[in-house]
Amino acid sequence: MSHGDDTSVRLYVDAVPAIGQALTLTPAQNNYVRHVLRFRDGDTLLVFDGRNGEWRARFCLRGKRDSGLDILEFVRPQPPAGDLWYLFAPLKHARLDYMVQKATEMGVNCLQPVVTAHTQTSRVNLERMTANVIEACEQCGVLNVPEVRGVTTLEELLAHWPASRRLLVGDEGATLANPHRQLSLLPPSPLALLIGPEGGFSAGERSNLRAHPAVTPLSLGPRILRADTAAVAALAIVQSALGDWQDTQM
Repeated sequence: MSHGDDTSVRLYVDAVPAIGQALTLTPAQNNYVRHVLRFRDGDTLLVFDGRNGEWRARFCLRGKRDSGLDILEFVRPQPPAGDLWYLFAPLKHARLDYMVQKATEMGVNCLQPVVTAHTQTSRVNLERMTANVIEACEQCGVLNVPEVRGVTTLEELLAHWPASRRLLVGDEGATLANPHRQLSLLPPSPLALLIGPEGGFSAGERSNLRAHPAVTPLSLGPRILRADTAAVAALAIVQSALGDWQDTQM
């Protein structure tokens, strides 16, 4: 799917100055653009700040070590943000990186790790998560940068869950059913999706989830899916049935 200019390099920045003004790159951005991308003086790229759209900018060398960007033109407005939270039991590094990137590409606007009884690891590098979110946005034309929330436990999550938001739970113990049909029966409301750990939820956790008034168990088919696979499958189902896929004009 096209999202504006699909060929230009894109760079996330904290804030974009007005057209005609200059932006100084951070040391990390300077190293990336100069030495990884091997940009030359005068090359152009796209910049975005996650709030106000996208601009075209010109790369400018400023001495032997520093560089910056001159803001040239506004190229794309900020689209409306979706309202789909993605909650997940933390995975080990490589698979967590993949899952965070895919969830960002799939249009979630909030990511939150949730520690459960069978979670593989309770330690989560939130800076690394944020870096993966930004990388996915840069590579896939995403302008709305998802919020990365801190780690919570399943008990805390359920105790403070907002009553107005439906919590869909990928549950391997749920009765097999067509998930699109399941979702079509739900009344309109803000949504969140929770995918548990590799070992599944404990019996006590499953009981607590099913007793919660905001929870809807969601069947993900007859096969056992790894957590990162389940994330992509479930997000695709939710977006196509109730999310921004159903509003796409062909």
